[in-house]
Amino acid sequence: MAEQGSSGQGLAARQAAAALLRGVLIDGKLLSELPTPKLQDAGDLARAQRLAVTTLRWMDRADRLLGRYLRKMPPPEAMVLLRLGTVEICEESAAGHGVVNAMVSLAQKHPDTRHFKGLINATLRKVSTEGPAKWASLPTPQLPKWLRKPLIADYTKPVIAAMEGVQAGLPPLDITPKNGDSAALAARLGGEVMPGGSVRLREYGQVSRMDGFAEGDWWVQDMSAALPVQLLQLNDGEKALDLCAAPGGKTMQMAALGADVTALDLSEKRMQRVQENLTRTGLKANLVTGDALEHQGQYDAILLDAPCSATGTMRRHPDLARAKDGSDFPGLFELQERMIDHALTLLAPGGRLVFCTCSLLPDEGEIQIEDALKRHNDLEVADIDLPDLPGEWRSKEGGLRLRPDYLAEQGGMDGFYMAILRKT
Repeated sequence: MAEQGSSGQGLAARQAAAALLRGVLIDGKLLSELPTPKLQDAGDLARAQRLAVTTLRWMDRADRLLGRYLRKMPPPEAMVLLRLGTVEICEESAAGHGVVNAMVSLAQKHPDTRHFKGLINATLRKVSTEGPAKWASLPTPQLPKWLRKPLIADYTKPVIAAMEGVQAGLPPLDITPKNGDSAALAARLGGEVMPGGSVRLREYGQVSRMDGFAEGDWWVQDMSAALPVQLLQLNDGEKALDLCAAPGGKTMQMAALGADVTALDLSEKRMQRVQENLTRTGLKANLVTGDALEHQGQYDAILLDAPCSATGTMRRHPDLARAKDGSDFPGLFELQERMIDHALTLLAPGGRLVFCTCSLLPDEGEIQIEDALKRHNDLEVADIDLPDLPGEWRSKEGGLRLRPDYLAEQGGMDGFYMAILRKT
């Protein structure tokens, strides 16, 4: 049961949401890195996580509105409550008096915000009176400047604005059918078949209770993330390696195609998730916990979904742009180079390697492939044999560059890059 008090029902969820936001905005951690809030009610937990994600998604607009009422920016701890309250009032249409009372109560509970409860009270009262009418007229939330500026240089301002428009909305659910029959699964669940064969659902309930989930008939996987395995064109019985395999979506795709799959990941905990997914779907793979740079063997097909900035997944994970500042990117670029070079040593004669990243940065996509070709004289980018994909998705060096604003009217997609490499 939700906590009761002067701030009404739901104080426990709001307090947990504020803690999650502090973890991202003040401590610089991703939501996935933070401990799950300890709440007695499962509904409160779901609400806390939803409030935190929604606040991060709409934070830029909230700051623009709050700027009209604040003479100067209060400390980060107080801004967390102001942003949370503003988004709940203006985006979620919550009753203003209840939100104001709740945020004041939370301010009183935390030592860093206790002295700002008067400011929080006065500001959010103005927001509750005037904010909802102004909210829709404010600009679409923009990415932080540290990321937006270089992306504009790579894609132009109109393209980035289109991406931001998609990322402001709630993304649909994409799923991959185990048996490959997308049309049947779409008819069964009321979805639509997307380019590449993913099934997209605009309306859905709790995933684990949906028809076919417990039976292992399908798994959740963004349509962009489902394409790299298709590029491999796997044949039954081929030896295939999934480097950096967790959480296992691509491993399951490879296994469902009849390949002899080895799935490798550095994290034992993440590999447990891969095993759980394989068990649920009744698929099999050889699971190895270890360092991809030390792995040995010979494989007909290798999928290298390399560690990256994950900037392509911000429509589902808006915390990425708020917790990070780009300082770790150069280290990721170097790691990707090393992983490509090592993966090429694992290819059997005539084998192929698909390199992919869930990134919008060309340094983690097109440029990585161009540099790999310079380092290896016996390397080429192979043709992509997926004729149903739009031509604009193809990049000049021969890969696929997927963007969140593609198929925007249908909900967009994660940003991704992928290419097939073969030794000549």
